[in-house]
Amino acid sequence: MHDTSLLLSRRSLLRSASWLGAGLAGSSLLPARAFADPSAEQMYPAVTNLAQDYVASGKLSGVVAALGWGSAPPVQIARGMLAHGSQVPVDLDSLYRIYSMTKPVTGMAAMMLVDEGRIGLDQPISDFLPKFAKMQVQVTPDGSVTDLKPAQTAITLRHLVTHTAGLGYTIIQKGPLKDAYEAAGLVPARVSRLPIPVLGNVRTAPSLAQFADKLAEMPLVLEPGTRFSYSVGLDLVGRLIEVISGKSFDAFLAERIFGPCGMTSTGWQVSPAQVARLTTNTYLHDGKADILDPGANSVYLDPPVFAFGGAGLISSPRDYDRFLMMLAGGGAIGGTRVMSEAAVRLGTSNLLPATVDLAGTWIAGAGHGAGGRVGLGADAGTFGWSGAAGTVGFVNTRIGLRAGIFVQYMPSMALPLQEEFPKAVLTDVSAMKRAA
Repeated sequence: MHDTSLLLSRRSLLRSASWLGAGLAGSSLLPARAFADPSAEQMYPAVTNLAQDYVASGKLSGVVAALGWGSAPPVQIARGMLAHGSQVPVDLDSLYRIYSMTKPVTGMAAMMLVDEGRIGLDQPISDFLPKFAKMQVQVTPDGSVTDLKPAQTAITLRHLVTHTAGLGYTIIQKGPLKDAYEAAGLVPARVSRLPIPVLGNVRTAPSLAQFADKLAEMPLVLEPGTRFSYSVGLDLVGRLIEVISGKSFDAFLAERIFGPCGMTSTGWQVSPAQVARLTTNTYLHDGKADILDPGANSVYLDPPVFAFGGAGLISSPRDYDRFLMMLAGGGAIGGTRVMSEAAVRLGTSNLLPATVDLAGTWIAGAGHGAGGRVGLGADAGTFGWSGAAGTVGFVNTRIGLRAGIFVQYMPSMALPLQEEFPKAVLTDVSAMKRAA
């Protein structure tokens, strides 16, 4: 995550954010007979063709789509193998680096604490993290890190989960602030064990507590509440959760989300017993697909420096679908109440501050909830996000639709898959509606 070309660029993030405007919420809930055909490929021909084309062309080694309605189990559309040259086919239980699809999980964990009255959505985070009490802001965004002015607005949880706190991100910032973040170890993600020159040798801060402390010493790029700017906000939310709950961030998620949801293959490290299911991540460039992080020798076999709340999780299509199923179920899954319906409604609603300027940003025309993009108008009810290695996951709580596509390549802008997948889902859902 030390080079923008390998992970997210402004263009790729635009693609990552824009797929939700697909009109899915405009479809009324379809009758059960529209889903009676047991063949996933007959139900979702457009999605099937998309997966088939990417694998048959050799652009990707494997593609898995997980699609479901309400509380019904997901159907799978799978093509290809764990890696080019592998003989192990991908399926719902293959393991993927989901990168920023970690953010909605972290966001929902924070909504639990809001629902329990342990933190207010608009409460200053300095009540829990005092070092954030007197922040400084760059006079010129992405300019000098010494020409600063005092922040006029306190950073709140709302700001953090909607990327409106004014914090930076090494995959977004340019110039001296990017350098300062890297020097301080404010790079909360990992890419590979391999000695790939473009990745550099930047090391992450040694703990989530020290990450937060060092972040508080950095100037803000923007005044809080004024502008959407993709950031490390959700990683800082992980530290907030630790302080408020009295538990480590990873333990909190395991106890409150992963365990109750039955997400047995989700975490920050791949165990020896799971290595055989881990996909290989590739770097697409100049018409080639070079190995970036091989499954058998992945950096995710190592324990993380700390649990990253913004880009850290490994998960399977089945597991992530269970997270989406829980949201579609208003916070309940399989008879287990994971979070309240009110907390789900809050987290999947538009939480952007009224003062924020979205003009020219990646989410102009849409909203943003607890770590994910929110559809507005005809797209109301849609919530989700995408990942730096090509993955996409979203739910429409109005019609009960869950959809995710799982692949492994960087940068995500190298292929138009993140734009094509929701369009293919919409095509298939529209056809179901006409046939109903």
